[in-house]
Amino acid sequence: MRTLVAAFARLCLALFGWRAAGARPAQSHYVLIAAPHTSNWDFPLMLLCAMALGLWPAWVGKHTLFRPPFGALMRALGGIPVDRSAASGMVEQLAARFAALPALALVMPPEGTRGHAPHWKSGFYHVACAAGVPIALGYLDYARKEGGIGTLMQPGGDLRADMDVIRAFYAGIRGRHPEQQGPVRLPAEDRPAPPG
Repeated sequence: MRTLVAAFARLCLALFGWRAAGARPAQSHYVLIAAPHTSNWDFPLMLLCAMALGLWPAWVGKHTLFRPPFGALMRALGGIPVDRSAASGMVEQLAARFAALPALALVMPPEGTRGHAPHWKSGFYHVACAAGVPIALGYLDYARKEGGIGTLMQPGGDLRADMDVIRAFYAGIRGRHPEQQGPVRLPAEDRPAPPG
C-alpha cells in the first residue's frame, strides 16, 4: 500500500513540475521541520513530498478542530489535537505522544505563519529536546521545485550551535513568497548568553 501511495504522490508532484528529494529517515521518532512556510500551497506540497518518500507524518492542531463533524477526518489526515489550556503544556503533551507511540514523525512549521515574522517559534526544538528525538530538516524549495527531507540532527542543548546548523541548511532555500520568509532565528538567541 505504501508503495502505491508513494507512486501516486510522485505522479501528482510531477504533474505540478515538482519532485521529492532525500529519503525517509530510518529512525522511528523525530520532529520534522517544515520550512519555509509562505503559502497555502505548502501544506499539500509537503504532504505529497512526504508520501512520495513513504512517510505519512503527523501534525499538531488546536483541540477544537477535532470536534464533530470533521474530527475523524482531521485525525485520519495525521492531526494530533493539543489543548493549550490543559495543565500540562504543549511540549509535555507532545513529548508524551513520542513515548506512547511506536513511531511518530511530527511535522512542525517553525515560522508559525505564512507572513514575515522576526523569529521562528521554538516549539519544535523544545519538543525534540523533551522527547529525546532528533530533528529532521524538511524543506520546500520553490526555486528548484523540490521538496524533501535533508539531514537529521540531534539537538545537543547548545541552542545557538544547534541553530547555526539549521541556519546553514536552510540558507538559499526559497519559499513561494521569499519576501515573507523571516530569519532562521529563535527569540532566545537574542537574549544575552548566560555567564560562564
